[in-house]
Amino acid sequence: MKNQLVELIGKISSGCMGEEEIERVADEAAQAFADPQAFLAANPDINYDDTFTIPLGEWVVVGSLPETVLFQADTYAELFQQIVDSFGKDVSFNIKPKQLAKAEALTALNRIQVQLSSMNPETGGYVLMNFSQPLDDELQAVLVYSCDLPRVLELCAAVGIAAAASYEALRVAVHV
Repeated sequence: MKNQLVELIGKISSGCMGEEEIERVADEAAQAFADPQAFLAANPDINYDDTFTIPLGEWVVVGSLPETVLFQADTYAELFQQIVDSFGKDVSFNIKPKQLAKAEALTALNRIQVQLSSMNPETGGYVLMNFSQPLDDELQAVLVYSCDLPRVLELCAAVGIAAAASYEALRVAVHV
């Protein structure tokens, strides 16, 4: 499982995390998945209990991702602002977060996805992907390169972390 976690974290971090950090997080998460009680006993400072809706290993992965990788917000405008901030001032966007404030969820998410798809053309752009179960916010997502999406979804399924392309998941949910 550790190798799958290393590959998964590497792909969702898109260069925002170093190899050592990825290795450390994957190692801790693999231990937590394999033996949660032993992991908690060895790490008494961990703030995790049975009331969390995700397994400890998943919680370790989610909690270890920096804010430039894991985006958490209650609105699409807030989520997009975090994405814009993660790219820094040198990257320009065609839409502004405030333009999403009054848009319906599906419209806002479509605008975000169209913008992300046009970036980094050599990888096919980015896909906004729901990642794990949101714990404190309505929305929780990561960016992956379009060319990596099938493998990232496969890795998430293999390690048991819920994931889906955000726009597709909402489009299906709205039309059901």
